[in-house]
This record gives sequence, C-alpha cells and structure tokens, in this order.
Amino acid sequence: MLNYAIVAGSSRNNSQSAKVAHFLQQRLIDLQLTTAATSNVIDLGTGPLPLWPAEDSGPWAQYAEQLKAADAVIVIVPEWNGMACPAIKNFFIYTSKAELAHKPGLLVGVSAAVGGPYVISEMRASSYKNCRVNYLPEHILVRHCGGVLNGPEAASEDDQRLRARIDYALDILGKYAVALKPVREAIDMSNPGFANGM
Repeated sequence: MLNYAIVAGSSRNNSQSAKVAHFLQQRLIDLQLTTAATSNVIDLGTGPLPLWPAEDSGPWAQYAEQLKAADAVIVIVPEWNGMACPAIKNFFIYTSKAELAHKPGLLVGVSAAVGGPYVISEMRASSYKNCRVNYLPEHILVRHCGGVLNGPEAASEDDQRLRARIDYALDILGKYAVALKPVREAIDMSNPGFANGM
C-alpha cells in the first residue's frame, strides 16, 4: 500500500480545506490506493506551525516524519483574496528535500465562490523550489466548497462531476507514486553543494 500525506492548508479550525482533506483521504481508501494506517491528514488549522523562523517549531517534527514516510502528497490550498493563505506558504518554508524531493504532489485549490486557479499558479511558481516536490500536471479546483463533498452522495451535477474528477486525479497520483519510487532511490540527495533549488 502507498503512503499519502494530505495537507489541509487553512489556518482556520474546522475549515473547508480540512473537510476536503478528509474526503480525499476516504476516497483514497475507497479506491484501495491506501489504508487509514498509511494516510495522514496534516491539518494546519488544528495544528498550526509557528511563523518561521521560530525557536519552537511546534508540530513540525511530527509533520516532517509523516511527509518523509509518504510516497505522495496532496496539498489543499484555500484561496483567500486571490492568494494562497499564509499557513500553507509558511508550511513550505519549513519543508525541504528531506521530506518531499521527487515525490508526486497533487494540488487542490479551494474557493467559497468560483475562484481557485490563482493558488494553483502561485504554488506551482514558488512552493516547490527547495523541497523539490514534483507537482502533477493535473490539479483539482473545489469551487463553491460549502455545497460540495458534504456526504457520501453527490448533492448536484457539479458535485458529481467534481467527485469523478477527484477519482481520476487520485488514480493518476497513485501511478506517479509508484513510478517515482525507484527514481527517488536512484538520486543521491546527500550532495551539500545542491541542498537548495536554483
């Protein structure tokens, strides 16, 4: 079984991002891509990281171990005022190649209205540099997030289409996770001369 880390990037407790994270975790289990024991939700709303740099890194050590154990990562990013929220940007300042290098990542934008794509572009542009996560060319946009993914059955045609797209993207993520395992094992990541991306 593959191991997945799912990051709910909102700093709000009981957030829509956390709801989406738990929905995706359950879909991974239902699709037999993982089990409850081999998937973790990192909820930045209930376990926030201190603003980096900080003397006390809060729950980072626990998160780092979960990320290191993961074969793939799902990054759920709420769009606030057209931007990625501060909690998820802060999260990526903590990450390094030790946790995420050459692992596939699926980006999920979350919007209360019809937004979502700006955070996908923002994360593709800036979050991968030092941690070297390998974002898939696929991504998910959860629009009108309050009205979708709220139960086992779809509430609308849009909800049904979103669920189908999620299953499609999770299947691709699983295939990338399998394919990139031997790639990671073949790469020497111990060279101190290239500790950070260019």
